[in-house]
Amino acid sequence: MKIISTPISRRTVLKECSHYFRKLIKAVVDIKKQIIAIDAELHADLEALLLEKGSKQEDLWGINLYLEKEKDEQIEYTALINIRPSLNNKWMEVEDPRIREKIKDIVNRLIINDK
Repeated sequence: MKIISTPISRRTVLKECSHYFRKLIKAVVDIKKQIIAIDAELHADLEALLLEKGSKQEDLWGINLYLEKEKDEQIEYTALINIRPSLNNKWMEVEDPRIREKIKDIVNRLIINDK
């Protein structure tokens, strides 16, 4: 597991952070701290790591990264940790378009697409 807080190349992420699945990298984004935890078997493990580092539950959202795809297809906004009825998110997918946009901006800023 790794926390990304400064920009890193897509190639580096693919090389160093894809230990669990072939083309998929699980990630959790802290939309307030603007950091990403990546490379675990479960989103819950990444969530726990960020919580240990001081993140707040309501700021954490799980995603799947497909960094070998085209840029507009690299993020899937789905994870079990996203089921949060108290935050009006009743499904695994991030429903709020504003949160999705924040996630996308953070991913695009921190994971440099070097295709």
